[in-house]
Amino acid sequence: MSTPATGELPAPAQGQPLHYLDAVTALKLFRSRELSPVELLQSMIDRAASANDSVNAFTETMFDDAMVQARSAEAEYLRGSAGRRSLLGLPVATKEKHALAGRSFSQGLLAQAGAVATADHPVVERIRAAGGIVHARTTSPEFSCATVTHSPMWGVTRNPWNLERSPGGSSGGAGAALAAGLAPLATASDIAGSTRLPAAFTGTVGYKAPYGRIPGLAPLSVDWYRGDGPMARTVADTALLANVMSGRHPGDHSSFGGPGTLPLEFDDAGNAAGLRVALCLRLGDYPLDPAVEANTRAVAETLQAAGAVVEEVELPWTTAEIRDTIFTHFGHILGPAMEEATAGTEDSLASYTRRFMADARVAAERRTLVEGLAAEAKIQSELADVMDGFDVLLCPTSGAGSLAADAEYLDGIEVAGSRLQHYWEGHLTAPFNIANRCPVLAVPSGFGADGVPTGVQIVGHPFAEESVFRVGAAIEVLRPWAGRYPQL
Repeated sequence: MSTPATGELPAPAQGQPLHYLDAVTALKLFRSRELSPVELLQSMIDRAASANDSVNAFTETMFDDAMVQARSAEAEYLRGSAGRRSLLGLPVATKEKHALAGRSFSQGLLAQAGAVATADHPVVERIRAAGGIVHARTTSPEFSCATVTHSPMWGVTRNPWNLERSPGGSSGGAGAALAAGLAPLATASDIAGSTRLPAAFTGTVGYKAPYGRIPGLAPLSVDWYRGDGPMARTVADTALLANVMSGRHPGDHSSFGGPGTLPLEFDDAGNAAGLRVALCLRLGDYPLDPAVEANTRAVAETLQAAGAVVEEVELPWTTAEIRDTIFTHFGHILGPAMEEATAGTEDSLASYTRRFMADARVAAERRTLVEGLAAEAKIQSELADVMDGFDVLLCPTSGAGSLAADAEYLDGIEVAGSRLQHYWEGHLTAPFNIANRCPVLAVPSGFGADGVPTGVQIVGHPFAEESVFRVGAAIEVLRPWAGRYPQL
């Protein structure tokens, strides 16, 4: 494909292929009987036949079962008995770690290739109850613990915009599937950026909800860094799926509230008057690829031209401080859980999994959990101070413009001439898992020199979910990305 100049968007495609139809529009067409769920699903099946071999986004497909469900949904729409199920007839690709009863539940681990889920994950349960059709499951790295998406079990997942580059990780299969037109909606998860990074690198939208808003699977659902969430190609579609996923669930004691009530549309989305936006480019000392910086500034300038008050602010953070804080946390919670789950099978693990567990172990030996909590409280306080008086904070999603599809980044990462010790220092996502009561919406900002999209994060005050969707909808109207598709 041709590469756009830095900061520019490629020209919109002439005519929208059915497999790129957004979910909100599809639902309207289902209800008016202008489109059948069978037709939409068939377009995804056909697209998978031509595109999935290139991107490798799926671990498995369930097209036959999905078609039975699509025909049932079609019949309900024809009878006028569709009711209030908000996803009825829509295909949804789910991350393999989101268990489907009776299906594989390996999390990419060769030693667990034969594991089968006994029950649906809470988000899958809710998608099915809302009439969503799980037609495929998406790839991730082992244990969802890498910034790229490849594993000995599933091979390399590639970015549809540039097949030599990665869609990011860990929800890279979800991002690749959305960008390639293999699904209109997808599930993701996020413990240090695993939803937002694939959104940035694939030109899609990802949402990290406040901790507990979307239920998870015990026992790691009690980890206050983690969260499951939605990905889609539009802000409205992301809100649609977030609303279905959200709310208290008996299997997750940390979950809270009723079903989501995020608006799917904002009547004044193109008018940013009254919004106060804190622009923080580097969150302290994070280095930025030139295209990332230019595209982030372009988004801020667009909001300002539409009436928002945009002020540039600074945070006192360092990449090393954030790295040490998150690995202290991982060292006391996720790392030991991974070691327990893989005991006796270490030789079958990918290098990045072994390295993650080793780094986490060292960090836990260096700092107690209480010392880690003190570091987290300091970071949270500093974020609250800088956001005081603003509606949202705007910053890049990743300092790195793109990642190599098959790399492991065991020796760190280089960003804009700076060599960083760990790949998580190349991304600006982990601070908001430390401050995990803040909602964060990741939306596209433009393209880099290698044709890979870049993205920004919209960070809200704790639990202020609607604010980030309001600003995301404004950016989508003022700097639209719809109608631009990778040329696979």
